[in-house]
Amino acid sequence: MSRVVITGMGCITALGRNVADGWTALAAGNGAIRLWDESDGGDGLPAAQVDRAWVDEALTGRDLRPLGKLDPLSGFALTATIEAVTQAGLWNAPVLGEDTAILLGCGSGGNATIDAAFERLYGRGTARVHPQTIPSSMISAPASHVAMLLGAHGPAFVLASACASSAHAIGEAMHMIRSGRAKVAIAGGAEACLSRGSRVAWASLGVLAPDTCRPFSQGRKGIVLGEGAAVVVLENAEHAAARGAQVLGELVGYGASSDAAHITAPDPAGIERAVRAAHRDAGLAIDEPALISSHGTGTALNDTAEATVMRAVYGDALARHRVIATKSAHGHPIGAGGAIEFVLGMKALAEGFAPPVLGYLAPDPDYDLPLVLAGEHIDHQVLVSNSFAFGGLNAVLIGRTPQ
Repeated sequence: MSRVVITGMGCITALGRNVADGWTALAAGNGAIRLWDESDGGDGLPAAQVDRAWVDEALTGRDLRPLGKLDPLSGFALTATIEAVTQAGLWNAPVLGEDTAILLGCGSGGNATIDAAFERLYGRGTARVHPQTIPSSMISAPASHVAMLLGAHGPAFVLASACASSAHAIGEAMHMIRSGRAKVAIAGGAEACLSRGSRVAWASLGVLAPDTCRPFSQGRKGIVLGEGAAVVVLENAEHAAARGAQVLGELVGYGASSDAAHITAPDPAGIERAVRAAHRDAGLAIDEPALISSHGTGTALNDTAEATVMRAVYGDALARHRVIATKSAHGHPIGAGGAIEFVLGMKALAEGFAPPVLGYLAPDPDYDLPLVLAGEHIDHQVLVSNSFAFGGLNAVLIGRTPQ
């Protein structure tokens, strides 16, 4: 079975246009959640919105005509891909021909494009919408656009499993390389869910916080929507070594499960299956110190279920781990969340620093977690990154520093 290494990482969130800028803000405890003022077309609720100028700058000078009209969903995916592939040194590499797979995770399609079409159709009563509404808004568009940007002819597709989408994409990409189906994989995810229609739907569900995201804290009131993308370049270790690539880390474990219980309420038993499966896949003992990047949404049900699972899986060894919750800084980017949190978690291992959980008010009496409430230096070599989605769809990734 081939070892799978990481040779490139890209990330765009409200925290920053790239991995370095996002990490700097996160490590400093500078969150990107802001009240979205109604005068700017917002609804007065908090959100973590990406500066669209960052996407424009990343794409400047590239021939995007074959790609057609781009929804922000694809814009984010392309921006993160450009950063990751540049770091990996794979532009125009022969391996892109047929030996590279593209697996991206998205929770929904092009929300902004769909909103614009429906506003024309229902709001203004026009008979037609933009002719590229379908190709721009389809959930698979980011994978197609990335393939066209890179000139990659291997398998390319999008996985959709709500908030676990991009974690599933990275895990399944790992298995493609392990099995020999690809030498390289461009894997991650994107989400652009801050359109008016999307936000109204989330608000109607009753899960949006009126103030901010407060994972595992007393006074938590729900999620705060975010957006963005993250992409990793995964490689067969031998292929990476043969071309002299710098190895940033290793993807060693992946566990996935379905609660098969409830469409919105998480089931601790299902989550526990995914966590234990990831540890088995990685050959990682539960007492080996790890940085745990929690799903940490700041909702009553999710935080309770996740804390319950951590105590059940790690027991007395939990005190040896450290728990972070980066959604408190960049919001909940739905399908992109798993990839964003994995990239930021691997960056934390590389920097030897755990970023603080923001928005924390006071301990919840039901929890006893080793939360990082103030940034702290760490010497952990392992990352456990959790992603749990509506519909009971769970994915857990385990990464290591370079060996």
